[in-house]
Amino acid sequence: MRPILGIAAVLAFSAAADAAEPVVAISPEAQRALLESDDPQLAANKRLVWDMWRNFLQAGRIDEADKYLAPEYHQHNPNAETGLEGVKAYFRALNVQPTPVKDHIDRLVSIVAERDLVVLALVREGVDKDGQPYTTTWFDMFRIADGKIVEHWDTATKP
Repeated sequence: MRPILGIAAVLAFSAAADAAEPVVAISPEAQRALLESDDPQLAANKRLVWDMWRNFLQAGRIDEADKYLAPEYHQHNPNAETGLEGVKAYFRALNVQPTPVKDHIDRLVSIVAERDLVVLALVREGVDKDGQPYTTTWFDMFRIADGKIVEHWDTATKP
């Protein structure tokens, strides 16, 4: 069983030695359609989060974090470091090697934007106390200011 740590563990999940290929909950085309909005600012915010997830988190391109995260980035996940430099140091310590950037986010179900917030919903698989697999939904929320992600929340708790 892989621990569920939220955004802080995405790189570890990507590099896990699981034989199964990650699930694409909705197609790349459907994901791109989710990025659209009548409000150009909401569309830009969704695109920023979508691109950050695919490049920085999913593909392990730690050096690209500066494109997406503000220096004052605040991480509310209790398992991860806060601040841009803290986040990059945390992910470097995982020693995950970069992979090609995909045209989709693995396991994505939805992207919703309102005001300066963007929420991703993703399929999350786990194993219960009896060793039985189950599927649930994970949520990550980001706050955007001046074209950068400045805050992150998820449902992570300490192990």
